[in-house]
Amino acid sequence: MKTKAIAFGDFFECCVGSWATERTYHYMRRDEVERSRTEFTILPLSPANKTKVLADNQYVPPANLDEVPGYHLNFETVSETGEEVSQSLNFLFVPRRSEPGLTTGDYLRDRAYEEERPIISHFTYRSDDGELVMTTNYTRVVAVDSITLINPELRIRKILTYERPPEEQPLDRVVLAGFGVECKQ
Repeated sequence: MKTKAIAFGDFFECCVGSWATERTYHYMRRDEVERSRTEFTILPLSPANKTKVLADNQYVPPANLDEVPGYHLNFETVSETGEEVSQSLNFLFVPRRSEPGLTTGDYLRDRAYEEERPIISHFTYRSDDGELVMTTNYTRVVAVDSITLINPELRIRKILTYERPPEEQPLDRVVLAGFGVECKQ
């Protein structure tokens, strides 16, 4: 089944707002499954905060900063065991290369999920299927997070976290697999 192509900028426009997600996490080493609910809000980032994210990451500002998608994310997660996690962060998607149907670049955050520090990751966006894939190399793991925009009010999320392999080796040891359905509120 063919879906309608979603332009890079349109993907992010659709993501602004309040969302709720039900997720299932599979911890491969512990043979454990956990469910959680997350409520989150995504708001456009001010030019001053875009500049701060760039500075936090010691990243040279692109000439077209006004066109770079930047957002503020607040989220609160409650797991089925009652554990609660809240976090706020700012992020940017700086395109480095674009060709028909494909945009790649750098994904900058002022605060990483896995480690408390600014971080630069890589993203790939395919407009044909509306999928954004973000790959982050942390100290011990590599997180590959995929968001597929089905329509402006429904996203599918897939999170695969791998044990970080030695340089030049493939990602092949999954330590966490997460899946979620995200609905705009």
